Amino acid sequence: MKWSELFTINQMPSFEEIKQFIGEGEPLLSELHAYINRAYQIQPQMAYSKCSAQPGWNLKYRKSSKSLCTLYPLEGYVIALVVIGAKEEEEVEMALETFTPYVQNLYRKTSFSCGGRWLMIEVRDKSVLDDIKRLMAIRLKPQIAS
Repeated sequence: MKWSELFTINQMPSFEEIKQFIGEGEPLLSELHAYINRAYQIQPQMAYSKCSAQPGWNLKYRKSSKSLCTLYPLEGYVIALVVIGAKEEEEVEMALETFTPYVQNLYRKTSFSCGGRWLMIEVRDKSVLDDIKRLMAIRLKPQIAS
């Protein structure tokens, strides 16, 4: 069953239900959640998206007015949306060769629009998770070392 059908706009899931739905990808979600909590001292806000690309409930991580990432639950993994704005673009491009081939390719294929590159990153392994941490750190410096 699709995530948006399992939890409708009137039925917000708990964090535990999100972890159960993700299944085998749950350890990566939990690691990312713990890292953001530790590095930025923030908790996610649940939001419901009617966007046709990824409808349903998601987890938004924001510090002040700055968006760090949004996580979209899928069966077996999550998608992390990280927006690389004009301010971060040069720094990301300077470090791009140090990212996984997957993230490098995704970055190059994603055009700049609506104020940034909207990277929809499938979190399926630890190396991609580490890339997401680095991209967030470019957007907003963590308050502790990763």
